[in-house]
Amino acid sequence: MPIASKLPRLLPAADLLNQEFLILRAKALELAAGLDRLERAGDVTGDPRYQRLLRAIADLPGGGANRAERCQLTFSLPYHADWQQTFEFHGGPAGRNDA
Repeated sequence: MPIASKLPRLLPAADLLNQEFLILRAKALELAAGLDRLERAGDVTGDPRYQRLLRAIADLPGGGANRAERCQLTFSLPYHADWQQTFEFHGGPAGRNDA
């Protein structure tokens, strides 16, 4: 059986918007309320976490199919080839550092 026949059928855009609209609306309102709470609490504009939030939000209208990836990368550390040594990672379950 071809792989394409195993993939779920995509909804038409209007149907998908009907399905997702209230969920996305609620998340947008939650995000706006969280930013309002931060601003009322004091000045956090110098905090790198706040700056990343604003950068991720500003990138949303940019379009493209990879918004989620761009958003995730905004909050991710850059990749380093020596990450295993940096974090003292010694392999799978057999190499755990359990104390």
